[in-house]
Amino acid sequence: MTIEVVRRLPFMTGFVVLRRRWVVERTFAWIMKCRRLVRDYEQLPRVAETLITIAAIATLVRRW
Repeated sequence: MTIEVVRRLPFMTGFVVLRRRWVVERTFAWIMKCRRLVRDYEQLPRVAETLITIAAIATLVRRW
């Protein structure tokens, strides 16, 4: 998997639609449907990472 960082150009001002940004925003919205992830309740980053993984798996299973 490759990650491509899309940066704004210096001459862009105000709201500008960036390439493929909607994919990331949509994925975050799907994951945030898990109520425990809405707030940062976890004290250990490992636990938060595991809960995000579980939420992503649950999303994939629902959409399959």
